[in-house]
Amino acid sequence: MAHYAENISIGRPSGLISAFFAELRDGWQRRQVYKRTYAELSQLSTRELDDLGISRSMISRLAYEAAYEK
Repeated sequence: MAHYAENISIGRPSGLISAFFAELRDGWQRRQVYKRTYAELSQLSTRELDDLGISRSMISRLAYEAAYEK
């Protein structure tokens, strides 16, 4: 435990802070992709979704995949 604390005190705190904000930004961007994808698919009619081979119950999963899976 002391070794771990030592490494943090020696490391660059600005690096940790910038990494934290980078993670926040990445999470926010992914959430925006999820929300946009969900909204766009939700606006389609049932007929349009059927033409794409998508059921309404799949919209949430597809939006999640678009945002969080690479």
